[in-house]
Amino acid sequence: MRRKLPGDVPPSSAAAGTASSASETDLAQLSTAIAAGEDLGPFVRRAFACGRPEPLLAALRGAARDREAEIEELCRAHFHDFIRAVDDLRSLLADADALKGSLSASHSALLSSAAPLLASLESFLAARALAGNLSSALASSRRCVRLLALAARANAHLHAGNHGLYLALRAVDAIDRDLASGPEPLPLPTLRRMLLSVVPAVRAHAEREISREFSDWMVSIRAASRHLGQVAIGRSAASRQRHEELRSKHRPLEECITLDDDGVGDLDDFAAAAATADAADGAAAASFDLTPLYRAMHIHQTLALGERFKKYYLENRKLQLTSDFDVIAATPFLESHQVFFSQIAGFFIVEDRVFRTGGGLTSRPDVDALWDAAVGKMVSVMEDNFSRMQTANHLLLITDYAALLAATMRRYGYPVGMLLDVLAKHRDKYHDLLLADCRRQVVEALAADKFDQMLMRKEYEYSMNVLAFGIQSSDITPAFPYVAPFSCTVPDICRIVRSFIEDSVSFMAHGGGGDTYAAVKKYLGRILSEVVDASIQKLVDSGGGLSVSQAMQVAANMSVMERACEFFTRHAAQLCGVPLRAVERGRRDFPLRRSRDAAEALLLRLLRAKADEFMRQSDGVNWMADDPPPGGNEYANEVIIYLETLTSTAQQILPLPVLRRVLVAVLAHISERIVDLFLNDSVKRFNANAVTGIDTDLKMFEAFADSMSSLFVDSDQESVKNEMKTALVEARQLVNLLMSSSPENFLNPVIREKSYNKLDYKKVAAISEKFRDSSESYFSTFGTRGARQNPKKKSLDTLIKRLREAS
Repeated sequence: MRRKLPGDVPPSSAAAGTASSASETDLAQLSTAIAAGEDLGPFVRRAFACGRPEPLLAALRGAARDREAEIEELCRAHFHDFIRAVDDLRSLLADADALKGSLSASHSALLSSAAPLLASLESFLAARALAGNLSSALASSRRCVRLLALAARANAHLHAGNHGLYLALRAVDAIDRDLASGPEPLPLPTLRRMLLSVVPAVRAHAEREISREFSDWMVSIRAASRHLGQVAIGRSAASRQRHEELRSKHRPLEECITLDDDGVGDLDDFAAAAATADAADGAAAASFDLTPLYRAMHIHQTLALGERFKKYYLENRKLQLTSDFDVIAATPFLESHQVFFSQIAGFFIVEDRVFRTGGGLTSRPDVDALWDAAVGKMVSVMEDNFSRMQTANHLLLITDYAALLAATMRRYGYPVGMLLDVLAKHRDKYHDLLLADCRRQVVEALAADKFDQMLMRKEYEYSMNVLAFGIQSSDITPAFPYVAPFSCTVPDICRIVRSFIEDSVSFMAHGGGGDTYAAVKKYLGRILSEVVDASIQKLVDSGGGLSVSQAMQVAANMSVMERACEFFTRHAAQLCGVPLRAVERGRRDFPLRRSRDAAEALLLRLLRAKADEFMRQSDGVNWMADDPPPGGNEYANEVIIYLETLTSTAQQILPLPVLRRVLVAVLAHISERIVDLFLNDSVKRFNANAVTGIDTDLKMFEAFADSMSSLFVDSDQESVKNEMKTALVEARQLVNLLMSSSPENFLNPVIREKSYNKLDYKKVAAISEKFRDSSESYFSTFGTRGARQNPKKKSLDTLIKRLREAS
């Protein structure tokens, strides 16, 4: 096998050629990079990555040889300059030696002259060290003296009592700072140990003393809170009273001013009254001392225990508030409610002052949390006790004091909506209890009344029973003794209703919430309809053994009560501060109309019964009389006498419209009874003389009606006369028909509508069959046989025949 020579070409000539061209390119790039001074790292990494570092090394060696040649050329170029520099240095060496000798001589001279100065320096340093030691001793002594003086001062402040605790703490704080931040420890270990033990002892003593004083203050402030609450609530009551007096004073002026100006003077006066009350409350609040509390807080803050004291204070106040709730546990709420509310009011007045002046001792959320707890307890207690109360006065007493509490606490910025909501929630129950009491009083008043006209002997009696309720019929004061047109029930009921209005206004204005007048008007309507109206109606419906005069008095009372109801509405409006002109615009119907109608109906029943009693005497009427009675029948005379007597009494107490209605109804009843006389089964026959007697009776009644029309001077007398005569129209038409010469005209529709429109067919038929002329006796037909028949008899027979056919 032939040995391969360096110049031989490998078998794969194409691949070898490619590799050779690549190596040449790399070497060219490497040379360029070296010439440019670039980084050769990429070339080194690529050579080792390809596994062929030899070409790179060879190229680098070649480059180094090239550089060495350049360096050698450069050295040859600068060789002569270097030789000249060495010669210059050698010439300077002699000058340097001369300078060295001069310096050495100067040094020796300096040493010989400085020896005395060095000795003086050493003496100075020793003296300065001694002075430093003495200064340090003096500073330590002064420090010890200062610390002992602070300790003595602290001891003196401690002996001065709690007022010196803060100064004592400042003194021991100064000792503590000196011991802790001094430049070096105290040189006297005994003194240091003593002071280190005194500082915590004084702080502990101060904490104990201030805690004891704070505990005593907590006990005293609880007792003071009750008095403070009573004073504050009393001020609210006085302010409310002044406001009501101002409103009552300005109320007459409200009717003379425009709606835009209503209440301006009241508001100004009330603002002044409120400011006076607030000033009084501030004076009362200043009467309790918070200095122990502030001192305790300051001391604890000095001891760096401020947060702990705040927590301790809040917890203790919570415990006190909880114990205040137990006031009502031992005694009935009615007896203890004022103490309960006063204690809570005083508690939160103190808390408000502490919050405003305590420097962050309490926060608004803390006070609000206490107030919410108190409100929740008060709400639950009131709801529980209100649900079990059965007396309106008790409920009003508690409600009024709770409303004063709410007004007091509102001035201190506490929300009282929940308290007022509870009071408003029990508004209906309070009025139900009040209505029950009023119902009992009204029933008792009605039962005690004999229903006689009330006699008043003195002017004060008139003022108390008439003018006080606006039920006078005239503005002129009558002469005394004065007999009123009403009985004692009227002023009694007026007093009951007035008291109800005042209690209702008091409840609504101070704790009921909402529109006071609207609510009071609603409850006024209830007492008038459910109590007064129902009680009177029950009395009337039961009869109660009332006579005619008593029933008349009840009816008269109802007319007076109509004026009293107007007074009730005005009184409620005045108490609520509503202008009377607004009340006049909203006036309603008479709320006692049912009992009024029932009273009139009872009077009419009794009068009809009395009339029937007299009408039963009609059995003495001779229905087949030979001659008509000259002065009418006896029953008619007695009825007329009774009606005249009744009218003379009734016109003194009954209002004219009522009297008019009563007379018309009685006359109408008499008319019906006269018709019933003809229809009575006991009357088999009657003749013209009997009809003439009944006609005389009717004329007497008609004359009575004419005479009564003169009583009604305020009305059209002609219309009154016609109305009363119309009440007798049925009997009058029947008598006219029987006395007519042509009774058969009743069958004529035109004539019947004009003259007999109130008569009934069946009644006319029944009565006509009983009517016989005097010539028609049972045996008269034998003597008159063949004579000409009477035309009236013929007309009557025709009427009877036609009526029979119609039926």
